[in-house]
Amino acid sequence: MEDSIFTKIINGAIPCYKIAEDDNFIAFLDVNPLQEGHTLVVPKIQIDYIYDLPDDILPELFIFSKIVAKKIEIAIKCERIGIAVVGLEVPHAHIHLVPINEISDMNFQKPRKNFSKEDFEKTTNKILAPN
Repeated sequence: MEDSIFTKIINGAIPCYKIAEDDNFIAFLDVNPLQEGHTLVVPKIQIDYIYDLPDDILPELFIFSKIVAKKIEIAIKCERIGIAVVGLEVPHAHIHLVPINEISDMNFQKPRKNFSKEDFEKTTNKILAPN
C-alpha cells in the first residue's frame, strides 16, 4: 500500500502545523480549513476506514481528540468544537475538529478558507500557548 499524505506527514516527509502528538496519534491544522483552527486528528497506523481501526485504538483516538479539542476551544473563540468523520478525501482514518458558532460552519461543501503561512503559524502558536 502506498503511503497516504497523512503517513507522509507523520514520517516528516511533508511539513505540517502540528498541534499535538503522542506515540499513536498526531493532530495538525487542516491546510484547507473550513474555519480558523480546523484540525485533523490522525492515527499513526494507516488504515483507510475509521471503523476498521483496532478496538484498542478507536476509543483512544477519541480521547486524544478530546484533549486537542479542549486546546482549540481555549485558543479560538467559538461556541463549540464540531467533530466530523467523512473519510472520503484521504484513504487514512481521521477526525475533523472544527471551531463552530453555527451548524453551517461544518458544511464541507462551502469554499475553504485561504490562510497564509503566517496565519497558520499564528493559529498554531495560539493553540499551543499555555493556558
